[in-house]
Amino acid sequence: MTRHLCTFAILMLAALPVRAANVPDAVLKAEQARINVIKKARATVVAVFGPSGASGGGSGVVISPDGFALTNFHVANPSGVHMKCGMVDGRLYDAVIVSVDPTGDVALIKLFPPQDDKDFTFPAAPLGDSDALRVGASCFAMGNPFLLANDYSPTVSFGIVSGVHRYQYPAGTLLEYTDCIQTDAAINPGNSGGPLFNDSGQVIGIVGRGSFEKRGRVNVGVGYAISINQIKNFMGYLHSGRIVDHATLGATVGSDEEGRVVVTDILETSDAYRRGLRYDDEIVRFAGRPIRTVNAFKNVLGIFPKGWRVPLSYRREGQTFDVLVRLAGVHRTGELWARAQRPRPKTLPKKKPDREPEDKPKEKPKDKKDTARAGPLSKNTPQVVRDHYKSRAGFANYYYNKKNLDRVWQDHLAHGSFAQLDGEWTIRGELDGGGAVEFRLGSRRAVAVMPNGESSIDLSSELATQLKPAGSGGLLTALHCWQRLLVVGPDRFGEVYYQGTAPLLELNRLVDVVAAIHDTVECRFMFDPSGGQLLAMEMFPDDSVDPCEIYFSDYRPVGQQTLPHHLQVRHGDRIVGEFQLKEFTLVRKLGE
Repeated sequence: MTRHLCTFAILMLAALPVRAANVPDAVLKAEQARINVIKKARATVVAVFGPSGASGGGSGVVISPDGFALTNFHVANPSGVHMKCGMVDGRLYDAVIVSVDPTGDVALIKLFPPQDDKDFTFPAAPLGDSDALRVGASCFAMGNPFLLANDYSPTVSFGIVSGVHRYQYPAGTLLEYTDCIQTDAAINPGNSGGPLFNDSGQVIGIVGRGSFEKRGRVNVGVGYAISINQIKNFMGYLHSGRIVDHATLGATVGSDEEGRVVVTDILETSDAYRRGLRYDDEIVRFAGRPIRTVNAFKNVLGIFPKGWRVPLSYRREGQTFDVLVRLAGVHRTGELWARAQRPRPKTLPKKKPDREPEDKPKEKPKDKKDTARAGPLSKNTPQVVRDHYKSRAGFANYYYNKKNLDRVWQDHLAHGSFAQLDGEWTIRGELDGGGAVEFRLGSRRAVAVMPNGESSIDLSSELATQLKPAGSGGLLTALHCWQRLLVVGPDRFGEVYYQGTAPLLELNRLVDVVAAIHDTVECRFMFDPSGGQLLAMEMFPDDSVDPCEIYFSDYRPVGQQTLPHHLQVRHGDRIVGEFQLKEFTLVRKLGE
């Protein structure tokens, strides 16, 4: 009898719920906090499918309440323009491609809310700071591995940050993972494009690649995520609707016998060469980071878009030089998209035979309808996608480029329109160092009268060959382009597109950049995102020479317009002049 009573007591105790008697309150609170964070984060995660909604396979994460979401290029690319995205609320949303970064394996897409709900907003995940990560920090990944999320509810895998500043070799010049995050959180086929969160529920990376057991395609505990700080650098570009390129210094580096990172080759046409960098110089710091290995240099170089300027410190014969270098693009014009359209290699280079880019599960092959590349829309494409897509050569989706270009220009027009002032402009002032100056900007000639003499250019001749006044890099050509943009606007200037956002280091500002080609010169106009004023411009007569740079400030009303009363002109490493402008005569052509 006693034995039966003991057995009954044991069974009763086993049936009791596990109680906190042996679990500290702090542990229970931490567990509940983690559950709450994951519950909030999972609402932002996206299961990405092809246009039919029944094939394809990948993941993503919504980053803004209006439906912009991040995923991998190799997830979005097979779907072309249109894709379907499922979320934890059980709904399947239409989405359109916005921009792609084939080198960095990132794509920005736009989800559309239900048409019958005008007040609808998407749950959005906050972006964290991947530079603040430390090895051993907890993290969790979410996505749709093996297409398990039939109800669009994402799978969660928990782990730690196993490594930071990892470098993964590209397939050719695409899918290069620089400065990426390594994690032991389970990453499997289908997780591609999904978020890696820190323990606060902030996105610290976009999952894209894993190491797999060779036959089973099963994670072996090594996964990689593109750092969110790299993506932040590209975010303005990704909203431009363009096919975004990464940066190159125009120089290669290697290690010498002493372990220093030194220049092994350099293009004489590169900006780095013009700033003084030469063969065998030691790279000391790049973009604020110390450079001690070749991989460290590759890591930091890979996080920047084409066209950005970054600080570089190099050493020669014991002397250190600090310069700003303008980064060129990895690919030639038109080359990037052509490369991106080729079939993606199923394995990485032989240096890393056990690692391959994450792919869609083999057990669920793609529907043939989902293999269409970006281009003409199919008959079954929803109207909301049609309304938000415009095809144009060189763009992933020109609709978003035009939208941002119009936004920038309308903000600028709030300070006054120059459309009627299409006659000769006469601007008088003086140099900071003393002496009167006068600029006459007409339709056929542009003239500068300086204390050291007069110079002019013929606007009917090739502008790139007329770089006057001497030593300015083409100030008169730049001023002509400035006047032309103000008068005719982006629609009539020439080839004009929105490039994205970039830091203007000289002013310590983030600016909207509009690229424009007129005649044989290219200009980049830099606008204040908050006020719409034109802050600076660069005029490039050729890619292999320094541009003429003009910085506009001290805006004041002149009639119904607002104009800058101070210009700083730079060329290369020199300040050519500081101009105080005092008198403007802006004429309208009569009888035209």
